[in-house]
Amino acid sequence: MAFLNQQEREKLLDELKNKSFNRIKGRLRKIDPKGELAYYRNIQETGRWMTRYVLHGLGTQVTLVEKQSFGDKNRNQYELVEIIVEPLPGNRL
Repeated sequence: MAFLNQQEREKLLDELKNKSFNRIKGRLRKIDPKGELAYYRNIQETGRWMTRYVLHGLGTQVTLVEKQSFGDKNRNQYELVEIIVEPLPGNRL
């Protein structure tokens, strides 16, 4: 499978924008069989939880950024704030 160029990455970002977190996870697993989950809800900045999928077959990585809030009965709830679609270092397109 060929690497995604800039326009294709933007198209993927537009496709993912209107979906929920779980639908995005399913879509990313489906489009690249060589893809893998790099980390899940990792805190690298205060108040921002990040999940990253590395799509090796497409030469792209997708980072989902969420913020945490507390729902009823103090259960954690996460709100998807940002989606970042970037090329991998080997992708020169």
